[in-house]
Amino acid sequence: MTQRLNYVHNARDSFRALDAVRVQIGKSKLPQRLLDLVYLRVSQINGCAYCIAVHSRDLQKQGLPAEALAMVQVWPEAGALFSIAEAAALAWAETVTNVAATNVPQNHFDAARAVFDEADLAELTIAIGLMNAFNRVAISFRTPPPALSQGA
Repeated sequence: MTQRLNYVHNARDSFRALDAVRVQIGKSKLPQRLLDLVYLRVSQINGCAYCIAVHSRDLQKQGLPAEALAMVQVWPEAGALFSIAEAAALAWAETVTNVAATNVPQNHFDAARAVFDEADLAELTIAIGLMNAFNRVAISFRTPPPALSQGA
């Protein structure tokens, strides 16, 4: 994969602003593992190779078992590999990421709201929107996964 444009260099201030949102979300009450699972699932839905690689690596560093990492894309079939909150976050990530098709129905909101308080659900939704933005930029400019850009 050949990168079309280096957006970090060419839109430095805008990229820093996006990254500042990511840092702020990381200060929320949401566990980092939950956020990284959501970032990975959103990236899988969007087909962002760069973000899939980065968030898979982050989850591995946090000690997520390989079996759980492999099951993220089919999380409803994963049984107890994911907590109730993680499963709810993954479901919410799917419906919000696919907003054009789902229109985020009331029953999806109600299911997420049953697990997350208002502040956490707002933070989670911003995190999902942010990852969708990162995915769209990385895909548009063909950002190679770290292993490719490092020659591995």
